[in-house]
Amino acid sequence: MCQRDAQDRETLRVTESGLQLLADVRKKRIRAESPHDRLAALVCAHLGRQGRIVWRELSLRAKVEVSADDRVAQPDSSMLDFEGRSAIGLPDAPRPGHAMPTKWRIARPDVFSIRNTSVERYLHPVVHEIKVSRADLLCDLRNPSKREAYRWLSCETYYVFPANLAAPEEIPEPFGVLTVNPSIDEGSFLDDGALELMRPAQHCPCELPFAVWMALAKSTPVCDDATEPAQAALTDVAHEDA
Repeated sequence: MCQRDAQDRETLRVTESGLQLLADVRKKRIRAESPHDRLAALVCAHLGRQGRIVWRELSLRAKVEVSADDRVAQPDSSMLDFEGRSAIGLPDAPRPGHAMPTKWRIARPDVFSIRNTSVERYLHPVVHEIKVSRADLLCDLRNPSKREAYRWLSCETYYVFPANLAAPEEIPEPFGVLTVNPSIDEGSFLDDGALELMRPAQHCPCELPFAVWMALAKSTPVCDDATEPAQAALTDVAHEDA
């Protein structure tokens, strides 16, 4: 409902039915969020309370070995010939003294975060990969170049999934494992207390390339009251002063 005053200024007022409609739309939107998005939001809030700057669904260039696309992490017996060799045409190992050829690929980590610091060597970039279905997790584990790209971009990489999805031993050793307990509600998750560290990731020093810096500068980090407690406190003080 639009009202106009004596100075010809317009004021838009939302009626009770309009407010109810907006509330209903918001509830539907929240319910429509996928389990993957809700778990990613849970991880972002957890990292934000640790004082980290968090981004979601970035597209970053990473350098990986060319042969990584053709390797299989653990081929089963059906992939071996009668002499126990791989029957799917794996590339030969690099010759001594020759480096493995590399290529660039686009990596899209579900959650990417750094420490809130101005000292580059203290940034400690970390990737969290979110999985809510076993099929998606197994597909990821069969893609060595994707995992290699995550490790190239970060000091530590974690897989985050519901506790009943997989055993930590199924995840390759260099990667950390965080699990979350699913609630009774289908597809929903408990609050931040449900996140449990099952295995820490192996730490590997990493310096962010210039291209990654540019991608971060062009993207907006996740920002809410949970991720910026200091800013929220300043807001409260400003309201009290007013």
